Amino acid sequence: MKYVAIGPIVKAIFRPWIVGRRNIPREGAAILASNHLSFADSVFLPLVIDRPMAFLAKSDYFTGRGLKGWATRMFFKGTGQIPIDRSGGKASEASLNTGLQVLGRGALLGIYPEGTRSPDGTLYRGRTGIARMALEARVPVIPVVMVDTDTVMPIGRRIPRIGRVGMVIGEPLDFSRFAGMEGDRYVLRSVTDEIMVALQRLGEQRYKDVYASTAKARLEAERH
Repeated sequence: MKYVAIGPIVKAIFRPWIVGRRNIPREGAAILASNHLSFADSVFLPLVIDRPMAFLAKSDYFTGRGLKGWATRMFFKGTGQIPIDRSGGKASEASLNTGLQVLGRGALLGIYPEGTRSPDGTLYRGRTGIARMALEARVPVIPVVMVDTDTVMPIGRRIPRIGRVGMVIGEPLDFSRFAGMEGDRYVLRSVTDEIMVALQRLGEQRYKDVYASTAKARLEAERH
């Protein structure tokens, strides 16, 4: 309800545009796989589609202290974000199950296959959790490219700049040919790579076949 209240204000200020809205199904579960440029990505995408959707968001956003922590927590809850632990192992399995519950309700689930924000606007290697969800839930994956969200709210900035942002929605990807093969790691890598190729072609981003987390660590090391 809070998001419904602030939605028109955000739309009026940032005037988000969208291409390919027709590619989002009117009903039924689907995964929206997006590149990840900015903290603001999870804000703008739900604004421009006609169905409710949920994003899996790192649990850190829900555990902050003080007034800022409370405000962040309330914002993420109000915009339909679901906290997940990205520390790996059993936590990753729990995150997968959380996503499957959303899809099991016939809802739309937003996922960032890169796992974290791109530190430099490059599209990085996808993690295979998205493939497992798509195959286990037997749902299509819809590629989504965010445009200029990193200009409006770059990493490290607390207050967004005023500017237009956009979203390009690609045609759904059907992986039904791999039904029952979600336990095969080679299939999971193949499906994930196909999703990343679709994102790269849709947004024409530069692509690097390394994980975004690795690229972030390298950039941090170079700074020090």
